[in-house]
Amino acid sequence: MKLASIPSFKRPREKLIERGPEGLTDHELIAIIIKTGYSGRDVIELSKKFISKYPLRSFSKLSYKDIAHFKGFGVSRASTIIAAIEIHRRILLSKSTLRLLSPDDVIKAVAFIKERKREHFVGVYLNARSEIITVHTISIGTLDASIAHPRDVFSPAIHHNAAAVIIAHNHPSGDPEPSDADIELTIRIREAGKILGIQLLDHIIVSSKTTLSLKQEGYI
Repeated sequence: MKLASIPSFKRPREKLIERGPEGLTDHELIAIIIKTGYSGRDVIELSKKFISKYPLRSFSKLSYKDIAHFKGFGVSRASTIIAAIEIHRRILLSKSTLRLLSPDDVIKAVAFIKERKREHFVGVYLNARSEIITVHTISIGTLDASIAHPRDVFSPAIHHNAAAVIIAHNHPSGDPEPSDADIELTIRIREAGKILGIQLLDHIIVSSKTTLSLKQEGYI
């Protein structure tokens, strides 16, 4: 059932126009995004079921596959919701003047990769005041390995005129201990940064249980 088939006084879109988005429930906001239900379940019922399984507090951990595999969603709706989540994350980031002074500060900026099932390698790019310019996903690897190259790390840094970068990646295994490849890559990026005049401040490994700073381990 489409939104147009629901009585106008119950339609989320009309409620949004009349009351503003603050007047809508979580499932009504989702209903506006997905627009239609499927045979035997209208859009409101489908949205309620989705929010029941995935409350808003869990959205930062959702992957495209989580949503696409939910009955009644699929490729188009999953893509739309993931895009909306990413826009929200970037809006929050753009409003932030967070100064990154410790590994704990970095964890807040890259928390979205913590529960990922594959390795995500990200760069946190900073200005001369140690304020975030942007957080960029550099690569997404396999279940137990990420792929990154110094040029992929520093290309966004040059584009954004960053003064420094912090790199981070997750270990889906839950063990934050660096591999030999992690250490070797850190050293290569550190040395490349020296040539470019863009300092590598730290490399943080995050897992669902704990984190590790390669700077504190003496590799930077």
